[in-house]
Amino acid sequence: MRTEEIITRLFCMVDDKLGAVKKRKNANLYTSEIITIGILFCLKGVHYRAFYRWLKGDCLDLFPKLPSLSRLLRVLQKYEVWTDEFLAEPQAESVIDSYGIELIHPVREGRSELQVGKKGKSNRRWIVGIKLCWLVSPNGQIVDWGWETANEHDQKFRDIGVKWSEHTKILSDFGFKKRGEAAPNWQFCGHNERNDRMIVERVFSLITVVSHFKKIFHRAEKYLTARIGYMSAMFNTLLAMADGKLAIAQFSL
Repeated sequence: MRTEEIITRLFCMVDDKLGAVKKRKNANLYTSEIITIGILFCLKGVHYRAFYRWLKGDCLDLFPKLPSLSRLLRVLQKYEVWTDEFLAEPQAESVIDSYGIELIHPVREGRSELQVGKKGKSNRRWIVGIKLCWLVSPNGQIVDWGWETANEHDQKFRDIGVKWSEHTKILSDFGFKKRGEAAPNWQFCGHNERNDRMIVERVFSLITVVSHFKKIFHRAEKYLTARIGYMSAMFNTLLAMADGKLAIAQFSL
């Protein structure tokens, strides 16, 4: 599929949800355009400056009123709140799991007092970064998300599951279990138990391959949060474009 066709279909799907949002009088872009650009940023999966060069060089005819590089990044962060509109409704069951994201090389740990990422283990290897937690429906849609530094235990993400436990049964591994604490409507599964939980691993592998999300370059918390919000919106939108099939690799830019 051609890049222009992918962008046009993305914009149409975004505008169907956000078309009623009014544009500020002094704004250059409509909300639908901003969210589409944020989704394209996550789909492209490169450093922000490289993405901006590509957007300005190849897609300026689609976004003729494109702001400057720094202005666009601030706008994307401000409008991230609208990405919640793309989160899916919970189904009878949901799967929760965490995903490690590297922010810097371990040798650079501690060089800056403003460093967001912390050292922790992910998939049995040390990283300096964060952990992303996604609550995923059986067909792979993102229901809710959160993030913590990589040194935090998965139990930190229990609130995400507890918030939805009245609406859906939560499936997870024992890393989310707290000793002595009740977890209603939550099933903790051992190895080779409820293998349908592997849907979340398929989701994580797709964002690794398609969007190179295993390592990103944001240093400020607000921009990091915005990137994850747009990533969640991107995945659900591409899943809808693929008619619910986990075949989003066809939309790589």
